[in-house]
Amino acid sequence: MTWPEERLSGPVPSPQALTLAELAELAGVSTATISKVINGRTEVAPDTRALIEGLIHEHGYRRQRQRVRPSPLLELVFHELAGDYPIEVIKGVQEVARRNHVAVVISDCQGDHTPGRTWIEDVLSRRPTGVITVFCGLTESQRDQLAARHVPVVMLDPLDIPGPGVPSIGAANWSGGLVATRHLLDLGHRRIAVITGPPDALSSRARVDGYRAALEMAGVPVDPELVRTGDFQIRAGLKQTKNLMRLPDPPTAIFACNDGQALGAYWAAEELKLRIPDDLSVIGFDDMPAMRWAIPPLTTIRQPLTEMGQAAATMLLALAEGKPPAQTRVELGTELVIRGSTAPLRLR
Repeated sequence: MTWPEERLSGPVPSPQALTLAELAELAGVSTATISKVINGRTEVAPDTRALIEGLIHEHGYRRQRQRVRPSPLLELVFHELAGDYPIEVIKGVQEVARRNHVAVVISDCQGDHTPGRTWIEDVLSRRPTGVITVFCGLTESQRDQLAARHVPVVMLDPLDIPGPGVPSIGAANWSGGLVATRHLLDLGHRRIAVITGPPDALSSRARVDGYRAALEMAGVPVDPELVRTGDFQIRAGLKQTKNLMRLPDPPTAIFACNDGQALGAYWAAEELKLRIPDDLSVIGFDDMPAMRWAIPPLTTIRQPLTEMGQAAATMLLALAEGKPPAQTRVELGTELVIRGSTAPLRLR
């Protein structure tokens, strides 16, 4: 791997790139303040930080020291370290990192969708090769500070639509939602409910859009009562399945937008004395390893999380070597895995 010279400006510095002292004079602040901004420290007023970062972006910054190589580290930051989802991603990232003799540092946002204020200081102090964000994003200031250090970022399963040119890896969520719903339609179900993920999550919106498209193609109206908001947690599947089955005309099948919520649907069925799939068909999304051991084994849409981790790490290392990707948005295919939790509609 080749290591680019460390420069702290967005564009390539011109011969007139400014030194620390010149930046301080132009901004009307001390060199210590300039140094704090360059090194990602937080104890600088927002207006002052914005002024300094603007000057660095415009003029470039010329270090008066030997070039420093990034550390052979990949920073992997998750929305939350819970369940099998992060484990599958970590497997893929570590496989690529191991082949390239690079270590992996793992952190999480503890349920938030952006890292905390001190995270960027820790990252900049480690000088990593690059950062992979998983189901979370960075603030504008965090992105600017990483860009100033020439630390590339790849988004995996981004929470929202990445900005233009932002490298990202995702799954074919829309087609996965379409195939899941079409499988239930092919079994004769027409009262098909969906338990969504977080409303602001790109993956959740795409899966629900696929669900709607499948129903519309089959000439089945979308019943708003059958669309229930979840959060990708087991408790949401439990709660919303109970609510759905209390309807005067309950669903005969449920598409849970992840396997965790499908497990919650199993628990609700147990409490309500319903048999899966005889009384209620359930399909999930993810194909987590444990769900093949559920009773009955879960029919689901396989999301290639390990392969997504591999693709993100491969793209990140290429960016660190100055090789732009052929395409900035990569979507890996999803696949229907039929097991025992779905069955043809039985007349009640």
